[in-house]
Amino acid sequence: MLNRRQKLFLLKFFSLFSVVRGYNILVLIIAQYLTSIFILAHDRPLGKVLFDPNLLMLVLASSAAIAGGYIINNFYDREKDLINRPHKTMLDRLVSQRTKLSAYFVLNFISVIFASYVSFRAVLFFSLYIFGIWYYSHKLKRFPFIGNITAAVLTVVPFFAVFIYYKNFDLVIFVHATFLFLLISMRELVKDLENIKGDLVQNYRTIPVVYGERVSKWMLTIVAGLTLVPIYFLLTKFDIGYMYFYFFGSVLGLVFFVIVLWLSAKKLHYIILHTILRLAIITGVFSIVLLDVDLVLNRIF
Repeated sequence: MLNRRQKLFLLKFFSLFSVVRGYNILVLIIAQYLTSIFILAHDRPLGKVLFDPNLLMLVLASSAAIAGGYIINNFYDREKDLINRPHKTMLDRLVSQRTKLSAYFVLNFISVIFASYVSFRAVLFFSLYIFGIWYYSHKLKRFPFIGNITAAVLTVVPFFAVFIYYKNFDLVIFVHATFLFLLISMRELVKDLENIKGDLVQNYRTIPVVYGERVSKWMLTIVAGLTLVPIYFLLTKFDIGYMYFYFFGSVLGLVFFVIVLWLSAKKLHYIILHTILRLAIITGVFSIVLLDVDLVLNRIF
């Protein structure tokens, strides 16, 4: 049986894990490696990609910077989150603000150290990335449009670090990135709808607060329509293997999303929409292996 001190330690550990959203970071790590194996360095032996120390350092630098970003975002949003997510916030508050700030600076320092193993340019890249996350959390997220766009850009940036490393600038990569960017933009706007109560109280000038829910729904509908553009090009202009199953499914998912969106009127409905988009992004990550099933089979067997 665990004693009281051990239970408190475990609670604080899970609290910090909740703050840094460890599950999201795990998905990012998997996504960066799958992108490297099947898109950016598909012509290289599997072992050279998996055991490339530079790639590992870039992935670890990204993970540390993003973990730090979640902490500083949690630090600035603590009052708003208490309104929007009271149960999660009570868990997060088991770790003091001072401890969170200490962890934030340590994680950023570690991120730069990992980047320094690769090159000075990597150090500069992640230093700017860390600053961008802080400035977004401190200032930009309070403003409509620019806050949503910045959040989506910051989410996609870690993938740019990897494909700059591999010097792979094929057009298909930018089309994939555009699709991901649009999905993330939709997710950010849905989060604003989900958190409208806390944003209103704390004077966050998000799109739903400034322009209302109806305008936000129209914007989401338009972005959902724009998402069909990269899907069309990926299905008709590029060889994407069996991943076309995912993109056909995405079209059906987007239609379902828009229908549910216009029927939504409560926070629970927006949570469901948020979950749909998260599942679409996570499914897309694991669907990368469908780009070249023969490559998977050959490397396994």
